[in-house]
Amino acid sequence: MQHTPFYQKHLEAGAKMVDFAGWEMPIHYGSQLQEHKQVRSDAGLFDVSHMVVLDLQGMDAKPYLLKLLANNVDKLKEPGKALYSCMLNEQGGVIDDLIVYYLADTAYRIVVNAGTRAKDLAWMQQQLQGFDAQLTERSDLAMLAVQGPNARAKVFSLMPADELAIAEFLQPFYGAQIGTWFIARTGYTGEDGFELMFPAEQANKVWDALLGAGIPPTGLGARDTLRLEAGMNLYGTDMDETTSPLTSGLGWTIAWQPTERDFIGRKALETEKAAGVQQKFVGLVLEGKGVLRNHMKVTCEAGDGEITSGTFSPSLGVAIALARVPAACGEQCSIDIRGKLYPAKVVKPVFVRHGQSVLS
Repeated sequence: MQHTPFYQKHLEAGAKMVDFAGWEMPIHYGSQLQEHKQVRSDAGLFDVSHMVVLDLQGMDAKPYLLKLLANNVDKLKEPGKALYSCMLNEQGGVIDDLIVYYLADTAYRIVVNAGTRAKDLAWMQQQLQGFDAQLTERSDLAMLAVQGPNARAKVFSLMPADELAIAEFLQPFYGAQIGTWFIARTGYTGEDGFELMFPAEQANKVWDALLGAGIPPTGLGARDTLRLEAGMNLYGTDMDETTSPLTSGLGWTIAWQPTERDFIGRKALETEKAAGVQQKFVGLVLEGKGVLRNHMKVTCEAGDGEITSGTFSPSLGVAIALARVPAACGEQCSIDIRGKLYPAKVVKPVFVRHGQSVLS
């Protein structure tokens, strides 16, 4: 099993370790519930060094990404601006979701998921043929996320004045190169904060400094309940190569304009759209007691669907889920929990933002 540069630090902090995509990662450090609430109310520290950081450079970097991604990197005009996109196959299925940072017309940084590393790299290299550009995997970098309402202030408290002058003015979904560090105001929790990329040899020093600033470590368990409350998709669970962005709540990430941009998967998506998209991606809130789990059957008047991600929401005190259901599904449905049907409300696929419920 692979280990991040923080493996020893996790053990010292009393982490319960589990296998995640071939990496031994912390699921929690004692209490997943406490870690979740800590991020919503203050700040938490996540090891995300298992994620894959790629640097793309070359004269054809932009034309390559215009073909590779469903979203349009031409929207990126300012250095550091980030874009969330799906990378599709020819059938319109999702190979992965990723973030791309614009550094210059000939230089981009891309962050993809750990569990899809091998197939992503193979696909991206295959599509590079004919383009004057190179992809470099930055396995020399460690990556931490600091998330929560007080995350930025606590990170700022550790920064020298010259670095603070840059980091303080970063807008959401922007990143900046500060010396050997890349600091991005992005995350996967629905809270404000940073994702920090820096040389792996600094790992222990950085970890200790962040803990010293009052940012306790947070495991993958809380990361999952936080992202689910925020309505953020998890690759392999909420979408994969057999599902399209149009049925995964990711239609907003497809840049249809300009019409002449022939990105991979475009024709399949246009065919799907023209035929009428058969399913939609929704949020569910259980109306009674119980817990919603992945793969539970959802029944509504228009037919059956399935929960893709389900959990008990620590912030709301109710069971919530993301689900793929028939397009004509109304505002009520039933969930099959161990052979019994329980009523649930159909809502938009987002439940909590910046610590507050967005449910009406």
